[in-house]
Amino acid sequence: MRATTPRLIGHRVYLEKTMKHFWQIALAPAIGLLFTSTSQAEETTRQSKNLLLSQGVEQKNVRNGVTDLDKSSLNASDRKYKWTIPSLDSSDKWAIPSAGNPVPSAKSAAKPEASKKSTSYYRPASSYSTQPESDPPRYVRNLSKTGIEAFKDITWLDVGLDHRTRYEFRSNDIRRTDLTLDQPFLLRSRAYLGIKEILDPLRGAVEFQDSRRYNGKFPHDDRDFNYYELIQAYGELYFKGALGEDDRKQQRPLRFRAGRMAYEALDRRFIGRNEWRNTTNTFEGFRLNLGQEANDWEVDLWAYQPVKRLLTDFDQRVENQWFYGAITHWRKWSDIITFQPYYMGLMQDGSKVPGQIDREIHSPGLRGYGKIGSTNLDYDFNLIYQFGRNGADRHDAHGYTLEAGYTFKHEWKPRISAFYGYATGDRNPNDNVNNRFERFFGFARPWSADDYIVFENVKAPKIKLELQPAKDLRIDGGYSWYWLASSTDRFNNLLDGNTSARPNPGFNRDATGRSGDFIGHNFDIRARYKLTERIDTTIGYSHFVSGNFTRNRQVAALGRSPGSSDFFYAEVVISAF
Repeated sequence: MRATTPRLIGHRVYLEKTMKHFWQIALAPAIGLLFTSTSQAEETTRQSKNLLLSQGVEQKNVRNGVTDLDKSSLNASDRKYKWTIPSLDSSDKWAIPSAGNPVPSAKSAAKPEASKKSTSYYRPASSYSTQPESDPPRYVRNLSKTGIEAFKDITWLDVGLDHRTRYEFRSNDIRRTDLTLDQPFLLRSRAYLGIKEILDPLRGAVEFQDSRRYNGKFPHDDRDFNYYELIQAYGELYFKGALGEDDRKQQRPLRFRAGRMAYEALDRRFIGRNEWRNTTNTFEGFRLNLGQEANDWEVDLWAYQPVKRLLTDFDQRVENQWFYGAITHWRKWSDIITFQPYYMGLMQDGSKVPGQIDREIHSPGLRGYGKIGSTNLDYDFNLIYQFGRNGADRHDAHGYTLEAGYTFKHEWKPRISAFYGYATGDRNPNDNVNNRFERFFGFARPWSADDYIVFENVKAPKIKLELQPAKDLRIDGGYSWYWLASSTDRFNNLLDGNTSARPNPGFNRDATGRSGDFIGHNFDIRARYKLTERIDTTIGYSHFVSGNFTRNRQVAALGRSPGSSDFFYAEVVISAF
């Protein structure tokens, strides 16, 4: 104990110094942007008042009971609720109202426009971190809504620009074969441009991203690095009323896209942009949507080739793979339950790439979520079965997730939830049957805050608490436990088992099952605060305690096991609009 204390103290001092510089670097441009925006807003208001006085419009509006300042407040309110950017795990289900825009007054709320009830059938899920990223992404604004007077009538152009900087403190990261202290800075910049309506039915969008890491101790990989990349570039045919209307008189459009796309569906566990990670999942192919989110039913069909991320070259589609499927959204009873039956398939031609095998995976499933009347109880379930061929082996796997939550009647809106997730692992490596669950292209972070666990060969119970102590502050935390579903199959992320920088050395599996099945347990907590209308901040911490399987495999590979690991992070996101 005495031998390790000086090093721990040194780490703490180094962390404090590093964090001090991090906040200075990250917040400097944000504060500059804030002051610039404030000055511009004051100047615009002053010029508007002078113009109104010179034209005599102000007196006319007063007689009518509505001033231009009232109109400005209503427009600001509309922008706030329509375009709010949530904090960064874009795993986030909350949209935090802008700190810079006031809540509409009771007088304004009484106006017919503000009191009009939505006719949409769509209801978001209350389950933890399952809300898909919007389309277009939430940092995007319609140019007419950016507050720039010269662009107020340009409603056919969507624009977006944002930057994220995240500092990470990782001690004894179990994903690595070198148990050390790593303190990288992860930088991600994005830009978006989309055209709609003016050339209908022809529409399109492009989205650019640059991802890189500094101060890291490990080789470059495609989780952190992807220089100057187009993550979306597609054309679209959009027919607004092609399928008529639903019974609430909402248009049921038809939309066909072709090109490169990045989006999220269902609960993000099979198709996800992977917003936490520094790089993004993308696909090239075709997508057909019948209906829209507001309708009582909608069908989403696709056929894609996944895109392989190349660190410094332009990304290329994986020529020997096709990922296809269909999702039906049934929202007729969405006040009680939303049904999402779906099918996904993956085809791989092993003859086109040396060392690969033929694969044919079929995966039907059913997701449902909703609320139980006025009880404040909510639920979310997802049931999946998989079959097909995996080389010479027959594929037979299944998985499911179950969550139930309760929201208390308190001004902090506390929600407590219980979750259980299960995915099969291969039971016997020699029986010509592959039982390892295929997670396709989903994201992993809701399984564990430290990014250790994925939807494969796992049993994971957890409890979560979420609350909102202030308008712009969200806090959540929880405790989780993890077991292998099969002790003879792998723990995917352990000991360089899942990295593009190095080949899997094989330490993450014990085919005999003698290493045990308990992966470990962890505590995590996160706080998200909207500093200004355009700046979001997040800090989080996770402590992981290794179970017998993790410790035994570390000892077998490295000769020792530290028994636990720590992960702390702080991030800032700055959006231009």
